[in-house]
Amino acid sequence: MAEPHVVTEIEGPIARVWLNRPDKLNGITFDVLDGLMEAADRIEADPNVRVVLLEGRGPSFCAGLDFGSVMGDKKRVTRYFLPNPFKGTNRFQEPLWAWRRLSVPVIAVTRGHVFGGGIQLALAADFRFTSPYCQWSILEAKWGLVPDMSGTVALSELVGADLAKRLVMTGEIFSGEKAAEYGLASGVAEDPLKPALELVDQILARSPDSVAASKRLLNETRRAQPRRAFSLERKLQRAMFKSPNTAIARKAGMAKTEPEFGPRTFG
Repeated sequence: MAEPHVVTEIEGPIARVWLNRPDKLNGITFDVLDGLMEAADRIEADPNVRVVLLEGRGPSFCAGLDFGSVMGDKKRVTRYFLPNPFKGTNRFQEPLWAWRRLSVPVIAVTRGHVFGGGIQLALAADFRFTSPYCQWSILEAKWGLVPDMSGTVALSELVGADLAKRLVMTGEIFSGEKAAEYGLASGVAEDPLKPALELVDQILARSPDSVAASKRLLNETRRAQPRRAFSLERKLQRAMFKSPNTAIARKAGMAKTEPEFGPRTFG
């Protein structure tokens, strides 16, 4: 039986998700897209999961779309290109944007190549840690294309307009160090998993409900009018007042002890 193209392992509050085509630099296929959606759905449905580590097996995170595999099935490409009228995404976009929709924070750990659809997947995560010599590129320009797997939204949030245009128009290949300098990577280290795990520990020390609410608040208010932002702040804070994990956090804070949170109730 063939190995799945996406592997998910849940260990207590941590979900680890790997792209699993190391011999193909984790190039994106239809099976990868479907596997990413299934992994996101599984994690969203599990209230005990509080953080996700998203990685690639082997030497690379993801070298982008596997054109040979995907473009060989034109009918399926057409089906996947049609948008879902309720979500506003098609089946090339949603498997990546699903990580943005996810209630829990997602941390991408990148090595080797972060090209094309791979960089768009990394940008769908909330945080990105990379190795200094990792190669990044919005590579669609090389093939006369534009990025179309949801990455332009996160890109425009993270960098200025001129840099975003340059990276998209030229397909410039840049290092992990440059990715951090540009603001695309959250941090850079020889072993990027190390700072990622340090952040995991920090996240697990906080209420899973307030973490989930904070992700939603910051995602939805980034471009919102102040009136809309203030309304959402009030709505989410009311939900936090009712959360059992808020009571646990308050009690532990008063007693100066480590909180022991229950399952996530918000999301």
